[in-house]
Amino acid sequence: MTQYDYIVIGAGSAGCVVANRLTEDPDTTVLLLEAGNPDTKPEIQIPLDCTTLPGTEVDWGYFSEPEPYLGDRQIFCPRGKVLGGSSSINFLVYIRGNAHDYDRWQELGNPGWSYQDVLPYFKKSEHQQRGFDAYHGVDGELSITDIISPAPISQRFVDAAVALGYDYNPDFNGIKQEGVGPIQLTVKDGKRHSTAAAFLVPILTRPNLTVQTSVLVTRLLFESTRAVGVEYLHEGMLHQVRVNQEVIVSAGSFDSPKLLMLSGIGDKAQLQAMGISVVAHLPGVGQNLQDHILIPVPYEATCDLHTAKTSNGCAEIGLFVHSKNNHEAAPDLELIFGPIMWAPPGYPNSGLGFTGLIALVHPENIGSVSLRSCDPKDTPMIRLNYLQSQSDVQKFIEGIKLMRQLFHTSAFDEFRGREVAPGADVTDDVALEAYIRANCGTVFHPIGTCKMGTDLMAVVDPQLRVYGVEGLRVVDASIMPTLNTGHTNAPAIMIGEKAADLIKAGKVAKPAQKVLTN
Repeated sequence: MTQYDYIVIGAGSAGCVVANRLTEDPDTTVLLLEAGNPDTKPEIQIPLDCTTLPGTEVDWGYFSEPEPYLGDRQIFCPRGKVLGGSSSINFLVYIRGNAHDYDRWQELGNPGWSYQDVLPYFKKSEHQQRGFDAYHGVDGELSITDIISPAPISQRFVDAAVALGYDYNPDFNGIKQEGVGPIQLTVKDGKRHSTAAAFLVPILTRPNLTVQTSVLVTRLLFESTRAVGVEYLHEGMLHQVRVNQEVIVSAGSFDSPKLLMLSGIGDKAQLQAMGISVVAHLPGVGQNLQDHILIPVPYEATCDLHTAKTSNGCAEIGLFVHSKNNHEAAPDLELIFGPIMWAPPGYPNSGLGFTGLIALVHPENIGSVSLRSCDPKDTPMIRLNYLQSQSDVQKFIEGIKLMRQLFHTSAFDEFRGREVAPGADVTDDVALEAYIRANCGTVFHPIGTCKMGTDLMAVVDPQLRVYGVEGLRVVDASIMPTLNTGHTNAPAIMIGEKAADLIKAGKVAKPAQKVLTN
């Protein structure tokens, strides 16, 4: 049976980075397994075509279970099923989050994950168009660029926010995050720069790297409590492959917990009820699901917005603010502006338009991922619990009112047409709440289902080693204990960078001893 030093499951934002860094040592062999196909779909490369990718063959196409606080509506949850993972189908936004996010991780029992600890890993990946400074790197593989030809109307959003008293902030990844300013994208030479393009394609000729696509990993293989390999389906045939050092699960916040549970790692009672033999009782597997929530406020435009047709994404300007009752250090509302029409289903969604998106970056909802059955081909059961908290609804209402204020400043007089949704006649809080519950959706940022920590529900330790077993780590956004104040692609890449160093520092993931805290 073929053996490798490391097997990485999932060629997404973190997995591509890990595969790259581990194979820098020519004596280290790595097998990278990806469920999707190579990233050859033309639309992947065109930034503005990002809206066309969800629901296609490069997307897992997941839906949540009926959501109890949204009238049993199911939420569409796209996840990349292609080399590059979700970095190949996302909206290309590169915003790391707030420094306080990472300091909070350390406070929760994760030494080595403070902002000062992780900043070098953010910088390591980056080739920042603006140049090197204390917050940015230029020697990395990932191209971070300004928007090439921003639509003229995007500057009007900046002007509107400044007129309302918000500071101009040219760099959300710099010394501070609050304020209004331009969004940077993962773009190179006018094309999407996914982690596959940045970290994988340039190293495909390394003889110590093997990449296999169209592979469904069905379970991890154990001898006692040590991970010794994986089993996977490829072209209808079941295969097994063994590992000398470690198995690294980088399948994302829905599929990493699913694979752990299928392999006997999770809540003992739930696994036994499914007929799955228990390898390690970890009740936190699949719990702690968190996600940013979004609501759009689209307007018709009265004239051509002169948007770039190929080189830009859908989001051009951001505004980070504190809601009225937010007394934390980090903002809790992100307003995003795009020069395109993006209306909810049931509203007019064509023609000239612009859209303001309100995102809750620290919503209170906590969801879960569980097994639908013990069949690896079955989709996971995703419960988001959006808007379980009435305070989240109030923040959304506040955000919609602020977006309307911005769009009704003089800066938009030349462009402003009819409000498409929720509609100018929807003004009282009851009606706004109805609009929000009927139309909110995901920002495509699920995290937390294999969370890092030392408490009873932690799944991995601060070295990302799975508790209770040997030779197994989880390396993706599922290890994040709390949501960041921004977008999740950048931190997932950072996690891959830091994990590679942790793996190199210790040749085998020894059994992690959990020092329990509450």
